[in-house]
Amino acid sequence: MVYLYVVLLCACLVLLVAGIVEQRNHGRSLHLIPNRVLVNGIRGKSSITRLCAGALRGGGQVVVAKTTGTAARFIFPDATEEPVYRKFGIANVVEQIGIVRRAAAYHPDTLVMECMAVMPALQEINQSKLIQSTIGVLCNVREDHLAEMGPTLDDVARSLSRSMPHGGICVTAEQDRLHILQKEADRRDCQLIAVDPETVADAEMAGFGWITFKENVAIALKVAELLGVPRRAALDGMWDAPPDPGVLSVHRYVAEGKRIRFANVFAANDPASTLMNVRQLQDQNLIGTPLYVVINCRPDRVERNGQMGSIVADMDPAGVILIGEPTRSAQSKVPDAWQDRVADLGGRNDPATLRRRMVDVLVDGASIVAIGNIHGQGEVLLHELAALPHWNPERAAALDGTPEGLTVS
Repeated sequence: MVYLYVVLLCACLVLLVAGIVEQRNHGRSLHLIPNRVLVNGIRGKSSITRLCAGALRGGGQVVVAKTTGTAARFIFPDATEEPVYRKFGIANVVEQIGIVRRAAAYHPDTLVMECMAVMPALQEINQSKLIQSTIGVLCNVREDHLAEMGPTLDDVARSLSRSMPHGGICVTAEQDRLHILQKEADRRDCQLIAVDPETVADAEMAGFGWITFKENVAIALKVAELLGVPRRAALDGMWDAPPDPGVLSVHRYVAEGKRIRFANVFAANDPASTLMNVRQLQDQNLIGTPLYVVINCRPDRVERNGQMGSIVADMDPAGVILIGEPTRSAQSKVPDAWQDRVADLGGRNDPATLRRRMVDVLVDGASIVAIGNIHGQGEVLLHELAALPHWNPERAAALDGTPEGLTVS
């Protein structure tokens, strides 16, 4: 028995020594990178990470970045990128140690990291132990991950504040709960800077070849300013930055002889962000009428499925198409006035059948917004649509006399 205790004690000592060595090595890697930006919030983290990296590259800095969203990417100083390899495909905050070590090898001026932690305690560890950011970004407080950070939005705001750097700077575009963020920043001796999206001109937004929001651009411009990059140089860098794979996008397809416009809004998987994305597309005339909404349901996101069903009235679609499982979790929340417009396709369709059944519901010239979550039947649908022929608007206008002046990223 004594022998077993000795073995256990020796194993614990070995682990302790290994942990101390690992922490010291990680600390050396961190201090080889003078500026560290940690991007946290609910919606738009990946896009902001890319915008910040692009803005700083525009100013001539050597920048390494890492995103976590739809598809985790390691972004090199020349803006090329590669997927982040994850053992067994499981995300873990410990991977940040390897990312920092790899980034330090490029001797960058700045490292821009997207926060990958959801649990409040892990968000604090991610900041205090793994990244130790000099500039924090807390982009917004939205209704998501309430089980981990809620139950109220005030609780979410306090939870996200755990990533604020002690004695550092935090940039935010949040407005409704700015007072809570300010109180949390004061507790950490952190300078909170709130940006105004309206300081970004429409002409500056027109320079993007993909869809983003003034809030995100305003944050990136402020981070660039704090690190000494002029506004025009920062904008040039952002305009040239490659978008995230999950970026809001619209494509035109011809399916079963019908011309459709398809908007992938899966990345915005909370109600407020979803509506903001849809309105942005409508304001830019990227989608029109008749409008159809596809809600992809997941069995482990029942609450979110219902949230997507509840916002149908705000979009006033001509039809609602439910895919995935369990579709009843979304349909039960669709307002009564739209119940007769619901087409429940269920979650057990093979790819070709899913595409055909969806298109059967549509009319020629329809616009579709796909919301909810991309995983499961959503991924299947996107893969099926990607194989379809694209609709050339200029040729269509020449053939049928219908003017088409839309620009699609």
